[in-house]
Amino acid sequence: MAPATRLALLIGWIGYALMPWYLVEGMSLTSLGWLAEYPFGKAGSALALSFSGQTPWLLPIGLALGLATAFLASQDRHLVARALIWAGLVGMVLFFAQGFAIVLKDQGIPWLAALVGGAGATQRGIGGGAFLTLLSLLLLLCHGLAYRGVCRGDLFTASAIGIVILLIGLFIFFPVAIILKSALVDQNGALTPSAFATRFLDSSIWGLGCVTGNTNCGVAWNTLILAVLCGVITTLLGLACALLILRTGMPGKRVMRALTVLPIITPPFVIGLALILLFGRAGAVSTLLYEWFAIPRSRWLYGLPGVLLAQVLAFAPIAFLVLIGVVQGISPSLEEASQTLGARRWQTFRTVTWPLLKPGIANAFLLGFVESMADFGNPLVLGGNYEVLSTKIFFAVVGASYNQGQAAVLAVILLAFTLGAFWVQQRWLGDKSYTTVTGKGDAGLPTPLPRRITWLSAALILPWVVLTAIIYAVIVVGGFVRNMGRDFTPTLEHYRTGFAIDFSNGIFFEGSAWSSFFTTVKVAAISAPLTAGIGLLTAYLLTRQRFRGRGMLEFATMLSFAIPGTVLGVAYILAFNVPPVEITGTGLILVIAFVFRNMPVGVRSGIAGLSQIDRSLDEASTTLRARSFTTLWRVVLPLLKPALVSALVYSFVRSMTAVSAVIFLVSAEYNLATAYIVGRVEAGEFGLAIAYSSVLIVFMTLGIGLIQLTVGERKLGRRTRIASIAAPAPAPAGG
Repeated sequence: MAPATRLALLIGWIGYALMPWYLVEGMSLTSLGWLAEYPFGKAGSALALSFSGQTPWLLPIGLALGLATAFLASQDRHLVARALIWAGLVGMVLFFAQGFAIVLKDQGIPWLAALVGGAGATQRGIGGGAFLTLLSLLLLLCHGLAYRGVCRGDLFTASAIGIVILLIGLFIFFPVAIILKSALVDQNGALTPSAFATRFLDSSIWGLGCVTGNTNCGVAWNTLILAVLCGVITTLLGLACALLILRTGMPGKRVMRALTVLPIITPPFVIGLALILLFGRAGAVSTLLYEWFAIPRSRWLYGLPGVLLAQVLAFAPIAFLVLIGVVQGISPSLEEASQTLGARRWQTFRTVTWPLLKPGIANAFLLGFVESMADFGNPLVLGGNYEVLSTKIFFAVVGASYNQGQAAVLAVILLAFTLGAFWVQQRWLGDKSYTTVTGKGDAGLPTPLPRRITWLSAALILPWVVLTAIIYAVIVVGGFVRNMGRDFTPTLEHYRTGFAIDFSNGIFFEGSAWSSFFTTVKVAAISAPLTAGIGLLTAYLLTRQRFRGRGMLEFATMLSFAIPGTVLGVAYILAFNVPPVEITGTGLILVIAFVFRNMPVGVRSGIAGLSQIDRSLDEASTTLRARSFTTLWRVVLPLLKPALVSALVYSFVRSMTAVSAVIFLVSAEYNLATAYIVGRVEAGEFGLAIAYSSVLIVFMTLGIGLIQLTVGERKLGRRTRIASIAAPAPAPAGG
């Protein structure tokens, strides 16, 4: 058998016989401190615990590993394949059966616990040994299927699909199922479908008072209107910016690109706070308009206009990051061919360029739509009487009238809207081909934009850029004055409070913000590459492999994005606060939350990029006897550098700035920058909150530059100079 199969089996035996099966006190899943404190076996390996009689229900899992070991040396490939399949499948079933049946007292599944030999027993959360054993059993199952011809016998592809499915099932489906089960539960905890119907048909959700009367519309309609507007506007802005940067010679493109990316690296509440300082009743702009032009002060900012403005500023950079790689990937030769046949610039753009942009436009709209649906920070600050689903869920979960069932029903509606947008996107794209990157050379030059497109794009971008610059000027100034809007006396007190350093006895970080800052950086540095790697790998499997359940897997990748961060955080608490996975309060749960919350961006960026790369490149690599991993690493990944940068930047920034998904998951030991900022905003310490936000913005700007420098740009063998129509040379004198 392949060395990879033997390695998988070795990992299983190490986890089962040597490493501790359960978490011991002071040890987390990612900790290796047990190596120093506990000799092998003394920390409670499954093998030692089983033979000592403490946990007899773990013995059958070892027998599954023994079955695989016994048949691995056989020369009969089909016999080995069957043994690996049965060992992996039965071992995983036994693993999850005992894990979820035998937990805390008066919990779990009593009849199943009795069946596996653990009636009345309890057990702690799984540790490193259990994790390695589960990974080994999964790999053995996948390798057995590959030996039977699944995934054309490719071990890497079969294993990657298995790992992605397991991770999504454990960290997306399981916690979401826990929270959504509450939708069918009444106040007494009994399963009652009528309770769901009553909550679902509530007039506060579907009411049309804004049409038929003078009252507000239902929260579902408010959310849908806001999300559609946000998706359309952010997509148009992102496309206009990408076209101007890549297809024109306009000056100041670097400055414009930096300004358009700034909102995505801004912590929560800060853009909303800056808008209030500018356009609120006592804001700087409102005051000037009143004093100079006698325009009355108003509360127009609090409601749909203010929330939409804040979301457009915050989410348009996401559309830009997706679309810039798509615009860059369009083959200039196709546009040159159109012009060679006599087409004008506008006709070329309409018939060639625009159709090839459709995958990026569809993905950008979907991300803007879903981001708007899931956002609760901006509606919380600027919503006023304009309620949306995310804020209603937030108050149903953390408000005085705690109603977990109502929050679950609202989450179901939110999920239905997102899946509807996903279906519309798929219908719009259809089964057409959008391939533009092939194995052939392409020395064509990008066609200049039609003049009307250039002017229209500039007209869209200019207000966005100007407003963004003004907002960040407010943010920068706010950290250096005593009280923005009231007392403009210069001061460094806010920065001293948060980031003071004592050099008297070495280097001592005494500022109150340092602890949360270092924790945030560490969590972001771990989660960003994991997010990008899992996201792009999933995109590769979805677009380049054919297997049963592919559509279901693609749906699952969007599920965590569709659920509001608040609900996902509560779901993680309910799912992972008790055995078998007991990680609440650790740094690991923060990493997991960030990875699977942000993974859809990597998936959508990867799918948009891969739709432009011809499959013939993969086939050529396979023809040269390269394995799928080699093809992915050496052929596909270099061409996916724009998507990789997008995934890394987005996941790194969101790990630094997200609040809704982790506000319930932080602890005293693992407090994040966003939780600290929210605490300062709630305490009215706006200067310190803005100062901390400014530090994060500078740090994330440096981080993004480092990511782009490290990853680099893909090389497509094209000239990058913008084509221009040369004026006829003047005739030589005397000619």
